[in-house]
Amino acid sequence: MRIGAKLAVVLALLFWSTAVCADPSDKPQQSWLLGDLGGRRTRLLESGVDLQLSHVSELAYNASGGVRQMADYTDQVAFGATLDLDRLFGLHDARFHITYTERAGRNLVDDAQLGSLQLVQEVYGRGQTVRLTEMWFEQEYFNRTVSLKLGRMGFGGDFASFPCDFQNLTFCGAAPGNLVGGYIFNWPISQWASRVKVKLGDIGYAQVGVYDQNQQYLGFDNKLWPVWYWGSSGVMVPVEIGFEPKFAGGWLEGSYKFGGWYSSGQQPDAVYDNSGNFFALSGQPSAVRQGLYGGYVSFQQQLIRTREDDPHSGLRLFFNATFADAATAATDRQLALGFWYTGPFKSRPHDVVGFAMGTTHLNQRVTQVANLQNAVGLGPVPAKDSEYVFELGYTFVPTPGVQIRPNVQYVYSPGAGINENVWVLGLKTVINF
Repeated sequence: MRIGAKLAVVLALLFWSTAVCADPSDKPQQSWLLGDLGGRRTRLLESGVDLQLSHVSELAYNASGGVRQMADYTDQVAFGATLDLDRLFGLHDARFHITYTERAGRNLVDDAQLGSLQLVQEVYGRGQTVRLTEMWFEQEYFNRTVSLKLGRMGFGGDFASFPCDFQNLTFCGAAPGNLVGGYIFNWPISQWASRVKVKLGDIGYAQVGVYDQNQQYLGFDNKLWPVWYWGSSGVMVPVEIGFEPKFAGGWLEGSYKFGGWYSSGQQPDAVYDNSGNFFALSGQPSAVRQGLYGGYVSFQQQLIRTREDDPHSGLRLFFNATFADAATAATDRQLALGFWYTGPFKSRPHDVVGFAMGTTHLNQRVTQVANLQNAVGLGPVPAKDSEYVFELGYTFVPTPGVQIRPNVQYVYSPGAGINENVWVLGLKTVINF
């Protein structure tokens, strides 16, 4: 389906969903736009089959910045299924999941030459194509205290997971994949992996994973099939400890994640060649380093809760911080913080106001080399530092299964200091059918 046709279908669905919307003060009974389909969906769930179909679209217009003012549209369709193997086949506490995604559209950062480090349309990227995004088996043991997960998975599905409630990539998904995406792959890329997770009672959990490191997962050969790509450069091992406290007698929920990773894979050195000289001065290829690492924290905390039947109502704060090794990472740290307020008006209990601000920092070793190039007369080379992003959005929920999110983004020092500041007007829609 062409992009124009997709956009027309999305707009028609949004118009229809608004027209049929029930009283917004009523709590949605389910999260599907098409409802229960005459009870068929409930019967499938009761038998152990959960089908998922969703569409995410993002419009973006740069009101300032870039080489020209223009609008771009990009979208993603995801279709998946989760099978409860206990209900279907009697395999106790086990499930199987598979998801395919299709991405299409244009990227405003490229087309308008905004020069930003992070996308202003997070759903764009990793190839505008159809691919296998998830295919895994999970088995739980010891009264669901221990969980073993095996298959094709993305890093952010289990580690540093964070909701995608904004349109700028700085505030969407697992931050390590946004910072060092050259070897940490988020959705929609999957890689062969395994994960063991242990629940620590009511306190939280601890988990460790092993992910195959292979650049061929980013390609298009056998993109629809769960093949094993030969020529892997190593494995990545992430570790995460999570605390999930509930304050005020269980009224205010929190999530505090502490994690890190080590990869035996390979990446180019950020500044040096094989002779130990700066490759920007020598003209030689960069050295290849083995042994990549980093760490992160991801916090969410409910401060104000306004509805007994909705644990996310009221005010929630978040803070994310990610750091990567300076030997190989072109961008070596990212910080983000913000809030959501669900139910800003009594008549709109499911709408959400969201605000976030964050920064992505360029490796200072790269900046130092740029300063050296300028000092010896090889410039002018821009000496970059940090990119700062701010986003304000309002999520309108006209009916269960539909989110319409107009937003405003401001990118200060895009590209870490070499481009004109950018104002972006965005519109993100999420439809779960």
